[in-house]
Amino acid sequence: MSHEKDSSGPGKLPRPVYERELYRLQIELVKLQEWVRAEGARLVVVFEGRDAAGKGSTIKRVTELLNPRVARIVALPQPTERERSQWYFQRYVEHLPAAGEVVLLDRSWYNRAGVERVMGFCTMEEHQRFLRQCPIFERMLVEDGILLRKYWFSVSDAVQEQRLRRRLEDPTRRWKLSALDVESISHWEAYSRAKDEMFIHTDISEAPWYVVESDNKRRARLNMIAHLLSTVPYEEVTWPAIELPRRPPATGYQRPPRDLQTYVPDHASELCE
Repeated sequence: MSHEKDSSGPGKLPRPVYERELYRLQIELVKLQEWVRAEGARLVVVFEGRDAAGKGSTIKRVTELLNPRVARIVALPQPTERERSQWYFQRYVEHLPAAGEVVLLDRSWYNRAGVERVMGFCTMEEHQRFLRQCPIFERMLVEDGILLRKYWFSVSDAVQEQRLRRRLEDPTRRWKLSALDVESISHWEAYSRAKDEMFIHTDISEAPWYVVESDNKRRARLNMIAHLLSTVPYEEVTWPAIELPRRPPATGYQRPPRDLQTYVPDHASELCE
């Protein structure tokens, strides 16, 4: 059973309308996927925003019907000691797509401009160096032919706190709540200032930021996916003609007796008793 609640307020989207349009957009995402594969394109989609802004649930809807061999999610853990000694962008480079691949970054190199900056996990010098190098790095990606799209999910303080509280109370979401998530409440203004400074330096014409209003998750998902589709010049790829062969006649195969194999207990039948 889904525990998702759509935010109240103007423009609340009825679930049937949402699900119908989501499915239509997911069909288009499949077409986009096949175009990427056929054309050998490389697509990178960056998902950033505050904690509980709806990034993860949107990524889930984007990839739900896609081929995981083509579209993969990259969500890197904290860097190791070795990675901390590398050029900052180095560990992200190895996850960039090859021809015919889509990479969705569930948080990205922008960690340095957000949580690392606010929580003191990097020095001021490292932060300033990031702001200088990031536009250069992204221009290099775009110049090399990578399709780079960057989305910032914007959520209000009240809705963020509401979602964090639901995570605390819901055993299926408790794993999503970390100590840093909790601290984000008391560092709200610091994160706002860090985000504003980040936009000043990295909202470049070659790779602009697109802001997704995400107090209402359903609307945010539809808006983000529809926008992504509108920015990529994909075309529908013709599927190769496939005809299922006729099943050949039986040749005397006998299935082994059931008692020779170990079956999973029929838990479902107990629910009907």
